[in-house]
Amino acid sequence: MFRGKNYRESAKNIDRATLYDAQDAFDLVVKNAKAKFDETVELHIKLGVDSRHADQQVRGAVVLPHGTGKTKRVLVFCKPEREEEAKAAGADFVGGQELVQKIQSENWFDYDVVVATPDMMGVVGRLGRVLGPKGLMPSPKAGTVSPDIAKAVSEIKAGKVEYRLDKTNIIHCPIGKVSFGTEKLMENYNTLIAAVIKAKPAAAKGQYIRSCVTASTMGPGVKINAAKQMA
Repeated sequence: MFRGKNYRESAKNIDRATLYDAQDAFDLVVKNAKAKFDETVELHIKLGVDSRHADQQVRGAVVLPHGTGKTKRVLVFCKPEREEEAKAAGADFVGGQELVQKIQSENWFDYDVVVATPDMMGVVGRLGRVLGPKGLMPSPKAGTVSPDIAKAVSEIKAGKVEYRLDKTNIIHCPIGKVSFGTEKLMENYNTLIAAVIKAKPAAAKGQYIRSCVTASTMGPGVKINAAKQMA
């Protein structure tokens, strides 16, 4: 794979064989970010589970202390009498059946998160084939199906992120921007990793966190010694 000059220069400062303490890892990510834009910092956590089994799924949501640095656009499905409540909480788009039709007919995806009240899931369920593959389908586990619509929306706006396993048993999740600096990234990291550890399935055997890597959008990965968090 071709790597640009900035990437190659940054990679020289990182020992791929070393497991860094989290603070040292984020120091390296911040110092070696070379892009002209404020790069997103992501965490990639490989778990010792098998996502093919229902009892080994790891999924949830957590509010990061400093958010992700990106304001998410929230679409809310609710009854007409609750639309003003959703808008007051910060929802960008609010509606019911008319929004289902808009998504189906116009292939409309100008939003980052979809929230629904429980009494709307019968309607929203029709969008499963459309929203599901994009990771946008509302879910009680992610806190995006909730009777408390104001709380759900305000938490998302405050920096709530969803984490879930992909097919290779890895969680990919943004934890902030390079401009946050090491301290804020550390606090977001600690919050996310604690939530993932708490979500450990009873059926999981052996080493739970197999590896943990952080990287900025354009930068090389830095391995974190996440085993300390399990102690």
